[in-house]
Amino acid sequence: MLTFLEQLDKGTLWHSPGGIHPPELKTLSNQTAISSLPLLSRFIVPVPLVGQQATLSVKVGDKVLKGQRLTDGVGFTYLPVHSPSSGTVVAIEQHTSNHPSSLPVLSCIIEADGQDTWCELEANQLEQLSKTAILEKIKQAGIAGMGGAAFPSHVKLNPASEIDLVIINGVECEPYISADDRLMREHSDEILAGVSIIEHLLNPQRIVIAIEDNKPEAAQAMQSAITRSSLPNDMVRVTVIPTKYPSGGEKQLIQIITGKEVPSSAIPSQLGIVMHNVGTAYAIQDAVLHGKPLIERVVTLTGERVDKPGNYWLRIGTTVADALGQVSFKPERSQKVIVGGPMMGYALADLDVPILKGTNCLLAPSKAEIAPDQDEKACIRCGECAIACPALLLPQQLFWHAKAEEYDKAASFNLKDCIECGCCSYVCPSDIPLVEYYRVAKSALKNAAEEKLQAEQAKLRFETRLQRLEDEKNAREEKSKQAAAKRQANMNSGDKDAVAAAMARIAAKKAQTQDATTGSDSVATPDTEKVAIDSSTKKKAAVSAAIERAKAKKAALAAQSQQIDQDTVTNDADKHIEPINDKKAQIASAVARAKAKKATLANEHIQPADTVAVDVNTPLNDTYTTESVAPVDDKKAKIAAAVAKAKAKKAALANESASVSTVLNNDATIQTSTEVEVFDTNNPIDDKKARIAAAVAKAKAKKAVLANESASVSPVLNNDATIQTSTEVEVEVIDTSNPIDDKKAKIAAAIAKAKAKKLANSAKQEEQ
Repeated sequence: MLTFLEQLDKGTLWHSPGGIHPPELKTLSNQTAISSLPLLSRFIVPVPLVGQQATLSVKVGDKVLKGQRLTDGVGFTYLPVHSPSSGTVVAIEQHTSNHPSSLPVLSCIIEADGQDTWCELEANQLEQLSKTAILEKIKQAGIAGMGGAAFPSHVKLNPASEIDLVIINGVECEPYISADDRLMREHSDEILAGVSIIEHLLNPQRIVIAIEDNKPEAAQAMQSAITRSSLPNDMVRVTVIPTKYPSGGEKQLIQIITGKEVPSSAIPSQLGIVMHNVGTAYAIQDAVLHGKPLIERVVTLTGERVDKPGNYWLRIGTTVADALGQVSFKPERSQKVIVGGPMMGYALADLDVPILKGTNCLLAPSKAEIAPDQDEKACIRCGECAIACPALLLPQQLFWHAKAEEYDKAASFNLKDCIECGCCSYVCPSDIPLVEYYRVAKSALKNAAEEKLQAEQAKLRFETRLQRLEDEKNAREEKSKQAAAKRQANMNSGDKDAVAAAMARIAAKKAQTQDATTGSDSVATPDTEKVAIDSSTKKKAAVSAAIERAKAKKAALAAQSQQIDQDTVTNDADKHIEPINDKKAQIASAVARAKAKKATLANEHIQPADTVAVDVNTPLNDTYTTESVAPVDDKKAKIAAAVAKAKAKKAALANESASVSTVLNNDATIQTSTEVEVFDTNNPIDDKKARIAAAVAKAKAKKAVLANESASVSPVLNNDATIQTSTEVEVEVIDTSNPIDDKKAKIAAAIAKAKAKKLANSAKQEEQ
């Protein structure tokens, strides 16, 4: 049994499934040599990679040279774009693309200056360059597949696996197209030079140049070039294959030459095979040996509406309208212009679009050559499309799912393996444009895949952000713990006690504030009460003393600044005193009655009871103030003590209201009871209160003078008349915002007792 290499050397061929035999119609263009068109004045160079893998290196108004690079980039699949001629960049804008959709793409519009001046080119010998340098020169020259796919050539020339076979594709099976045929006839030596560079990079065991049997001149020219090249004759051979469409497809040609079938979703390099077009080989030798970038290619201009059909060197960026205008294009009404051949090409909606690196033909047919579009009819399930399919697919099922927009089901029938050759549409008796349905389905699947990828990337970014925030939070907490542990380790016992005491004070203060807000009596735990007593007893005592001193000073200043007439004193003992709105009148009446009683007692040498106290509270403080003139004997002290006890009792009963009543009985009992009730309504002290305080102070002074004039008086008690003097001064302050509790009442009582004791001592000293 022959080995694989022996079969290749023998020229063994294998059968390829499917395929058709359409009219070739190549004689319209392959009878003349390749020509060049006159230099045009306007070029449109699309730069679709800008913003993804490349950036523009020129701006509007810049002068450019022929072959100058217009973009910069570093991506693995990045291909630069070059200026097709010298001139000026007049615009960088969105322009209609050379695509079936005619969608606009970013384009650089260059106005040629007519000089066609080259930029600086660097020529090299193959032996002077390393493989890496050769690949870089191919990449920077912008060389892509010239057979139509326009895949970056430097990627295919740097495979990950070992390559055993290189196939140079010169089949060119599409009707009308003869660009590769004429290129092999006229530039076979240059093509072989490019093949030598490919062999230097890949080191294959065999190189096969495949040509259809309808191109005998091209096959002969390539065979002659092999004998003139430096390549070993036993390594390179020309293999002529039968003419059948689409035998020029990559997978189909590999199957014909080697008998191997490239699996679905696989690439030929995984089988140790690499394929390049003859036009690509020519461009590679031009770039590596002469330093020329890919700025022009051979394009077939054909069709009955072209007066000068043939093959021409066209610059990349030349518009279709300008190119056809140079060959006497005579359009008909509703004229079609097709890019590519009649099988795989597409019609243009606008002729002001540029020639691209993958453009190999412009077809301008007459109505006699290509019939007008027919209305689509129902599928009759004849199965001809399945027989003609070279990829062994099921076009009928693909059509049903694509038409129903069930793209996922269409994908399950290996829609991606369709090469869009058009054989199914060609043989369909119902005139169904099957390839158009497949293209729409492929586009929808591609968009769905891109959206899914973007969603996954967005989800990944979101999860990464959440993880980053969580890590930052954990890092902050860990740092705080470490700092706290470090502070605690450096803290001595005294600092720890101070911190504990501070925390206890904060807790006690918080509890006290909460009790005051709710208005309920607070019940403290033993530990909290102990801490509060230890830390605030002295402070409370000092504050209470300061308040008492401030009130006494305020009353003295008010007495000095105000003068009140005290000559009129009325005494009405037969009527009960009703509370009236005029506080000044009520207090003045009480003072007058007390003065009258005191004068009567002094005249009769009866024990005086002469303590009159009026407390006018401040609006926002729960305090009790009692002022009295210093007494002259012990009886005065006893009376002060009685007053203090009465005030303590009054403080305990702060929430009860008092009444003012005075009953004077001339026959039996003389009883004077003065009660002054002041309600705190949170209003500031007015002038009336100041005048009242002054009047009380003057009354006390007058009483002291009368007491000094009287001698020691013994109390006289008889059966007919009992004189009982009881002076009670009760001042009630009702604060609607802060209720008085038992603790404050006890404090007020203690203060009153201390004042009484002090007055008694002062009286004894004066007697001495």
